[in-house]
Amino acid sequence: MLLNYQQKQSSEEKADQKKETIFIIHGLFGSLSNLAGLAGSLQKKHHTVCVDLRNHGNSPQNSGNSYQDMVNDIFELANHLAIDKFSIVGHSMGGKVAMLCALQQPNRINKIAVADIAPVCYEDKHSDVFKGLQAVAKAKLSNRKEADLILGKYIETAEVRQFLLKSLQKKENSYQFQFNLQALYNNYQAIRNWPACNQTFNKETLFIKGANSDYISGAKQATILSLFPTARAKVIENTGHWLHAEKSKIFNRLLVQFFN
Repeated sequence: MLLNYQQKQSSEEKADQKKETIFIIHGLFGSLSNLAGLAGSLQKKHHTVCVDLRNHGNSPQNSGNSYQDMVNDIFELANHLAIDKFSIVGHSMGGKVAMLCALQQPNRINKIAVADIAPVCYEDKHSDVFKGLQAVAKAKLSNRKEADLILGKYIETAEVRQFLLKSLQKKENSYQFQFNLQALYNNYQAIRNWPACNQTFNKETLFIKGANSDYISGAKQATILSLFPTARAKVIENTGHWLHAEKSKIFNRLLVQFFN
């Protein structure tokens, strides 16, 4: 499946094809616009490719949404762009995609950065989110405020509602989500899972954790190191799982330092 993407060349003078390309991958319910600020920060010294994962943004929709599907999509896009070797940064679900790309084809991946996710199976964290999104999808909306009121019955945090509603687009006389809600719901077990993997990735790896998030707890660190022996970790204080939005300047600076 050929994903929707935005490719930008390095803005540095005398930019050439030897500069590293970094793929930037969003998380569940997101789109390539989520990490646009990071892409802008990286583009001084690097080429960037921001992607919409399958069933998200403007990428094709499909009934399948396993991690193997998403990894295959990333490499298909890299082949389409004639990019042999590249690095990846991914948030949440996108971080799992980045990790599996590195583990399966380490010869093609230079380094990876993973934002607030570990290579483990997670408990259900999105039941209320799905219920709220399904309620919005069924409603006959007159405006976006009505969508927020409906979503507010299921999701208390305004910032989370705001993020989800970024993908609510008006098309003719109705509002529709850009992501394929039904496919994501059907594949949610696979999305929160982690495929069995015996390989290791021994190149540079950075994990960035939100201090207030429980996605990378101490118990998960041993699993991380078993697959990524050279992994380093950074913690951003006073932020949760959406660290790239809550503390964008710090988040972007850490990644610029890592990739430089």
